[in-house]
Amino acid sequence: MTDTLKTGDIVVMKKGHPCGENRWQILHIGMDVRMKCTNCSRVVVLSRKKFKKMFKKKLEALDS
Repeated sequence: MTDTLKTGDIVVMKKGHPCGENRWQILHIGMDVRMKCTNCSRVVVLSRKKFKKMFKKKLEALDS
C-alpha cells in the first residue's frame, strides 16, 4: 500500500483533522510519514505503522 504512494499524493485518512478536512498531501515517506492538511496546511508526522492503520484511500497525485 505505501509502496504505491509517493511525495505529492493526496490521500484520505479514516479520521478527519479538527479543522474539518480529511484530505492530506504526502510530504515525505520513510520511517515516518509526514503529511500536510489540504485545508489549514498543518503538518503532521505519523509512524509508518500508524499511517497504515489510519490510511483509507489515495485520491490523486499532484505533478510536482
